[in-house]
Amino acid sequence: MMPFTKIKSMRPQSLPAYVWRHIGDWIIVLLMLALCFITLYPIWYTLILSFNDSMDAMLGGIYWLPRKFTLESYRTVFIDRSIIKAFNVTIWRTGIGTLTSVFFTSMVAYAFSKKRLMGRKFYLILGTITMFFGGGLIPYFILLRSIGLYDTFLVYIIPAMFNFYNLIIFMSFFREIPSALEESAKIEGANDFLIFIKIVLPVSAPVLATIALFNGVYHWNDYFAGVMYISNPDLQPIQTFLYRIIASVSMTKSIVGMPIGASAQQVSSQSVKLATMVTTTAPIICIYPFLQRYFVKGIMIGSIKG
Repeated sequence: MMPFTKIKSMRPQSLPAYVWRHIGDWIIVLLMLALCFITLYPIWYTLILSFNDSMDAMLGGIYWLPRKFTLESYRTVFIDRSIIKAFNVTIWRTGIGTLTSVFFTSMVAYAFSKKRLMGRKFYLILGTITMFFGGGLIPYFILLRSIGLYDTFLVYIIPAMFNFYNLIIFMSFFREIPSALEESAKIEGANDFLIFIKIVLPVSAPVLATIALFNGVYHWNDYFAGVMYISNPDLQPIQTFLYRIIASVSMTKSIVGMPIGASAQQVSSQSVKLATMVTTTAPIICIYPFLQRYFVKGIMIGSIKG
């Protein structure tokens, strides 16, 4: 029988700690690469199919690059006047809706950040209730119709001017602004509105960019308001237009308004869907990197007390 000390010496030596760290790092890297691939490949697949001949795409087998490159789908998108109108509505809605919502919500949040505001706790309780309970779609539709917002451009703007969740983010940021700035301005004779415009807003760039990004993405991507509250085709946003394309009849060999010929054979409803999807998502993808640093900083507002 072998001695115990000899048996112990025959056991395999464990790997050093730094080797395990490197193995763990490689596992994390591989998992993140797999996650990035799963996230980005559907976008890439949509992009290459939108640049491929639609009749050829029906044959399948396209995974990485277009097999028959063509711009006919994008030409169809930008020639169609209804699509151009929808783009204009979305651009105006996103611009006006974002500006009005950020300004109005920030102004209300600045007032709520002051403990001297009368009825502050009561209004905060009411606002919190609205985050969990709503009146329902039908009463909301009747309300919009009764106040004259149905089938008007303002139905995109006025209901979205205030958001209680955004108000909470603004309040958390405004509380961290030194009170000495406001006190010195009041000594000089400035009122609350002037302090808000001249002092508070200029030092609130991170939270303003964050809420502007929230609202901009919402207005650009929203299709539901155009479906439910708009009957005039000239007032529908691009996402509603895309929704109606997707919900319409399945793939056809030509598009309404396109002549039946060689170019019509290269375009189908499916290819126009893909081209419209790429065109509608491209602006947000291009703008987001410039606002990312503000987004990351703003979303952490209030999580760490200085």
